[in-house]
Amino acid sequence: MMNKKNINNTARIATAESTPAGLAPPNQDTKVLNTKQKLLEDREVLQVGDLPIKASEIIPRLTRYRMLPQFLSEIIIDRAIATLSCSQEEIANAQEQFRKKNQITDGDRLSLWCQRNFIRPEEIESLVIRALKIEKFKQTTWGHKLKSYFLERKEELDRVSYSMIRLKDGGLARELYYRLEEGEQSFAEIAREYSLGPEATSGGLVGPMPMNMPHPIITRMLKISQPGRLWQPTRIEQWIVIVRMEKLIPAQLNQQMRDSLLNELFNRWLSEQVHQLSDRYEESQKS
Repeated sequence: MMNKKNINNTARIATAESTPAGLAPPNQDTKVLNTKQKLLEDREVLQVGDLPIKASEIIPRLTRYRMLPQFLSEIIIDRAIATLSCSQEEIANAQEQFRKKNQITDGDRLSLWCQRNFIRPEEIESLVIRALKIEKFKQTTWGHKLKSYFLERKEELDRVSYSMIRLKDGGLARELYYRLEEGEQSFAEIAREYSLGPEATSGGLVGPMPMNMPHPIITRMLKISQPGRLWQPTRIEQWIVIVRMEKLIPAQLNQQMRDSLLNELFNRWLSEQVHQLSDRYEESQKS
């Protein structure tokens, strides 16, 4: 949809090309173009219940409903996959996977799914083909980079579980640390009785979680720890914590990880594209 500025630019170009050099464009032509512009902006393009939506309202509404970034994302994706093609076998397999994923086993379930998603049955094939092309685009663009990207991010992708006791009294923290060191009480018993954080309910156990998710100080401690390593009381902001390394789960480049990294790279690229397009749109509105 052309905005007012673009329509005006088109009008000026058309007038300049049809008018001899040195002569002003006829007023009549300008009036006709302005009338056409107003007609375009006032044309109803959508009816929602008893509410008519005009062409000029689409962008403001998308902006107000915070749907403009998603709208731009889909346009960017369509442009990126425009030249890709799919074989009939690929389409048939994708349609079968689509039916399984959405539990569409008969015509009634198909009709129900279409009603819930505001789509006609004959549009499903184009929906499936688009999704297939998107996956092809991801693989073509970033598939060959996954191994190096995985190695670059491996420390962050490794998962870890650890136990923690969170206190505010330094003296109590030292006493509890010595109890743990001497084996007088289990970590879980002390955590349930003394820890002041939510980990008390799990006997102090935290995770498994990505290695980069804990507080940076705890992450540094865990990275250089072997399972069972008990750390002396350490101050972190307003807390004094006792940490014990429990288990390291190294990340592996399996299919699940490949899919996750591929989506991460795709979404990063898409976000950058949307921001660039949004910036250009905002600049065009100012001028």
